[in-house]
Amino acid sequence: MRPISQLISKPLPLKLSRIARIAGRFVLDLAIPPACLSCDERVLETGALCPSCWQQLRFIAKPYCAVLGTPFAFDLGPGIVSAQAIASPPPYEMARAAVLYDEVARRLVARLKYEDRPELAGVLGRWMARAARDAGPDFLSGNPVVVPVPLHRWRLLRRRYNQAALLAREVSDRLALEFQPLALDRIRKTHQQVGLSRRERADNVRGAFRANPGGTMQISGRPVLLIDDVLTTGATLEAATRACLRAGAANVRVLTFALVSDPRGSEAEGLLSETGKIDL
Repeated sequence: MRPISQLISKPLPLKLSRIARIAGRFVLDLAIPPACLSCDERVLETGALCPSCWQQLRFIAKPYCAVLGTPFAFDLGPGIVSAQAIASPPPYEMARAAVLYDEVARRLVARLKYEDRPELAGVLGRWMARAARDAGPDFLSGNPVVVPVPLHRWRLLRRRYNQAALLAREVSDRLALEFQPLALDRIRKTHQQVGLSRRERADNVRGAFRANPGGTMQISGRPVLLIDDVLTTGATLEAATRACLRAGAANVRVLTFALVSDPRGSEAEGLLSETGKIDL
């Protein structure tokens, strides 16, 4: 039998390591106080929203359109499809989002994409993974492979990272799904979508995506979970979906952080125009 002193001392390194991490975090918080991810107001812990921004953020919950994930004001029963989905069925099987695209969501997306804040993908991706689980078993059935919407290489060089790929990695880790960040290529540089009509948006991204040979091997015959930051008219995601289907994907489901519930509405279009940068 080992001495009692050895049994007691064995876990000390782990305890000391944990104490050191807590102390280090405490010192860092004193030097650089945690700030709200959206408005920079002081908060109690890193990676959080202040109470005001948290209350403004509108998480999407059922009831919603079975295809587009657009929220309904009233519960009309399971499997109900919105008029928009009936009038213009998308090539993807279904789409879901974590939040509605409002002022707080706009700031979070803009900071992730344009203010060199890749760490925001951890928080946004966590909310997206929860939305995917809440969507029901059909949304994640068949063990889909997670694929981000790609950036054009010149835009990627300028931005240094693809925000959709960061979100996709977080989602795949949390849902224990295969992640294929390079399955799709953006073979044509497109103009910014802000201010374009639905038809102009579709024309702008038509033929912009293609599955490369390696990506085709990874997604052929399998369901794909296509990831992006914002779903507006769906033009970009529809073009990327068609590229996946041409490569042999069994079906495509779409998951985004934010959803513009009425892309033609003045409030949503105003938020998009304020940034002047959102590539949708």
